[in-house]
Amino acid sequence: MDVLYKSAFRKFVKKQARSFQLAIEDETERIKKEPRIGEEKKGDLSGFRVHKFKFKGQEYLIAYRTENNGLIMYMIDTHENFYRNLKRYVREER
Repeated sequence: MDVLYKSAFRKFVKKQARSFQLAIEDETERIKKEPRIGEEKKGDLSGFRVHKFKFKGQEYLIAYRTENNGLIMYMIDTHENFYRNLKRYVREER
């Protein structure tokens, strides 16, 4: 399964410490093995799935989509304003 990382995802990961980057890599591998692991969204974000995980006591969310036997990783961030920012990112992308 191919994985495509959108710019918002790559920029977030690039700014993080190496230990957190490795944790993110582990979580993306889990998603790659089991794409249905994330919660399916409805409404404006239908088609997206969001996987939640914790790192050092902080909860992070990963938004992704599955398309044509591939994964598209859109965004990763903390819960605060995550869905609002994701909607804005998707709107700007179109």
